[in-house]
Amino acid sequence: MSPADFTRPASLQGAVDLGARKQALEAQARREAAAAQPASGGAPGTPGGAVIIDVTDETFATDVIERSMRTPVVLDLWATWCEPCKQLSPILEKLAAEAAGRWVLAKVDVDASPQISGALQVQSIPTVLAVFQGQAVTGFQGALPEAQVRQWLDQLLQALAQYLPPPGEAPVEDPAAQEQDLPAADPDLLAAEQAIDDGDLDAAAAAYERLLARAPADQDAKIGLAGVGLVRRTQDLDPGAVLRAAAEDPADIGAQIQAADVEMLGGQVDEAFDRLVALVRRTSGDDRDRARRHLLDLFDALPAGDASVAKARRGLASALF
Repeated sequence: MSPADFTRPASLQGAVDLGARKQALEAQARREAAAAQPASGGAPGTPGGAVIIDVTDETFATDVIERSMRTPVVLDLWATWCEPCKQLSPILEKLAAEAAGRWVLAKVDVDASPQISGALQVQSIPTVLAVFQGQAVTGFQGALPEAQVRQWLDQLLQALAQYLPPPGEAPVEDPAAQEQDLPAADPDLLAAEQAIDDGDLDAAAAAYERLLARAPADQDAKIGLAGVGLVRRTQDLDPGAVLRAAAEDPADIGAQIQAADVEMLGGQVDEAFDRLVALVRRTSGDDRDRARRHLLDLFDALPAGDASVAKARRGLASALF
């Protein structure tokens, strides 16, 4: 099982799971993670051994996304006025201390950091999300009792066990040794990363295309190029207007395809795939082929083994045959 096999409860709109920036930065974050390990003692990947940290809009990328490349991060989204939060937060803090660095608790005051809660599309608090290797993998809403929270955490760590060091075993502390385990970055992949840093999607796409010309099976380049294409197609769209147009005219092929793109970028992966599978099912000829090809393009934005991709492929086969 990979992190992609979990249900995606929310989207980080590009920072996690789907956006082209995340896709390009993922390899870079893995390399930088080695240098971020503490020299001695403390919890894995947490400066000074901290297992509970406060996260803001400004520190989210470093404290959550980059840290999650090596250690699970549990987000506690709360507010001072939220009474259920006052019940749940102490439980999470207690369990984080007990875990001794197996995972890190990142506390987000939604009033002080509205960009995070907005990007995550948080509808109510408390909301808890687990992030690992740049992806929101599972979560829950509401104040659960300690026994249920403990069970949720146990299930999370069990599912991620193959990616984590055994309990009680410290992570590799020699940055040089960790770097040896990481493949050397391709120059075109680095160029794509830099182009995305600079906001130049055309240059990023060109770099990914050069890499694919030399290595057609390169997974990072495929995902990166698909992510860039998705951002290009949606960057000037009004998501609300797109979804309304698609709802008003189910027969409008272009509107349905745009709506699938908006859902995909918003983290509603299954909804986007289901929309296009249904479109394939009720169309024929060129319209059907257009919907089918767009669905295949969206598949490229996720790893080949993603559970949602596998499900949608079965749906597509059923719709076609």
